[in-house]
Amino acid sequence: MTFGATILDAEGLRLSREERAFFRDVDPFGFILFSRNIDTPDQVRALCNEFRAAVGRDCPVLIDQEGGRVQRLRAPLAREWRPPLEHVARAGDGAARAMFLRYRLIADELRALGIDTDCAPMADLAFDGTHPFLRNRCYGTQADRVAELARAVADGLLAGGVLPVLKHIPGHGRATQDSHFDLPHVAADPEDLDDTDFAAFRALNDLPMGMTAHLVYDALDSEPATLSAPVMGMIRDQIGFDGLIMTDDISMKALQGDLGDLSRAALTAGCDVVLLCNGTLAERVAVADAAGAMTDAAQARAEAALAARRAPEPLDIDAAEAELSALMGGEVYVG
Repeated sequence: MTFGATILDAEGLRLSREERAFFRDVDPFGFILFSRNIDTPDQVRALCNEFRAAVGRDCPVLIDQEGGRVQRLRAPLAREWRPPLEHVARAGDGAARAMFLRYRLIADELRALGIDTDCAPMADLAFDGTHPFLRNRCYGTQADRVAELARAVADGLLAGGVLPVLKHIPGHGRATQDSHFDLPHVAADPEDLDDTDFAAFRALNDLPMGMTAHLVYDALDSEPATLSAPVMGMIRDQIGFDGLIMTDDISMKALQGDLGDLSRAALTAGCDVVLLCNGTLAERVAVADAAGAMTDAAQARAEAALAARRAPEPLDIDAAEAELSALMGGEVYVG
């Protein structure tokens, strides 16, 4: 079986008849959830089951559950967390353990709802000029420290039976614009990038999945990283990342053009799978048609990523929360 080279979403709380038929036909690698897809625990579990029934396999179901501003699950379905940068600062020397525990608890929440993949950790470095949409989602300013904390995040998720997705490879922290609306340009020279932004991702190049950054590295190519063969080649060869690479949402305004053309360009550049979020059914059909089936190399990476899923390790929730509270000075959650 070869998977479709897409990760797609649903319009509502349950799949429509048209969506079920479409997903059965195009067999996307996986699915992603948004706030509009979330109501009650039973409803979320039912929707995840419908995704998997539509493709006839235990496909990954993804979500953005970083904590802070970017978390699709909110109270009462899930704990409400401080932004990662605040969490790290409050934990101080205990930040790595605090991040492990935070994401181990998040993994427990996700698995209980049928979700097995989280779009975290984020290894982007925080700079003075980092756009506010991203800055407090970062873990720090130094590559080695960010890599240590991102590793703790990944380990916490994996221990809870949830696959991590490393983002935004090869580094989004220097962006001074929000790529949801504009195309950022980074003017730093390759040596500086290699010592900073890229170094954090190099230390995490064994993780099973990664997500691209929609921005232009002027010193490397005139095309956005997601559509750039030179940048994608650098990710594989210089950073050494051989996991499955998914695009960030192909419909973000940083990328201009027909969604089908953008999908083909991303795959030609070296991405393995196209992520489309918030599209109409017609747009999802167009992207799936353009993306087609995975290449042999992409299929092998996809199967390796799925093989990295494992059963959750035992978790004493009360003990984990108590330890985390001690590390955080008693202030762990915002709600």
